[in-house]
Amino acid sequence: MLIVHHLDDSRSQRILWLLEELAVPYEIRQHKRDPKTRLAPPELKQVHPLGKSPVLEDAGKVIAESGAIIDYVLRKYGNGRLAPDHTDPHYDYYMHWMHYAEGSGMPALIVRINVARVGDAAASALPRLDEEIALQLNYLDCALQGRPYILGDELSAADIQLSFIGELAAARFGIDPYPDMKAWVKRFQARPAYQTALAKGGAYSFA
Repeated sequence: MLIVHHLDDSRSQRILWLLEELAVPYEIRQHKRDPKTRLAPPELKQVHPLGKSPVLEDAGKVIAESGAIIDYVLRKYGNGRLAPDHTDPHYDYYMHWMHYAEGSGMPALIVRINVARVGDAAASALPRLDEEIALQLNYLDCALQGRPYILGDELSAADIQLSFIGELAAARFGIDPYPDMKAWVKRFQARPAYQTALAKGGAYSFA
């Protein structure tokens, strides 16, 4: 059985949701953040050298990084679901969003959050970082205009990979100026598989 090393309030929630959408059985190994530092516990480094979550174990294989995990799960267990075939005209668009999530979208949010923690010394950098966040969120909002999900009418793994951007932005910055993205977040959070993953994963501040 698949084992998901799941950290509270982390991107590993996406992997639980993916597996619920596919109805693939899995086991959760729960890891808790340090209440003061909010860092992952040191025992995660015994699973993977980076000591971060998510990590997937499957028949002796250990796979880290959300995008790599999603790709592995879809290739081995997806049976053609949640991703277009590589011959599909939408495939390149799908791959763009799969890589965009962690390549451009998430770094803008994480850098802004971490710089703000430095305090007054970093105050001069914040307006420029806010501009970058606005650029990224507007880009995603425009891409969702007139469509329920990022590829159109049906949910794909790209939505799952992108989901943490919408959730983190909503929790830390507010997404009222981005109505299509806000509607998308509400839409995917209402999905039965998402709700089941939420119940199994435990505390999650971004839902």
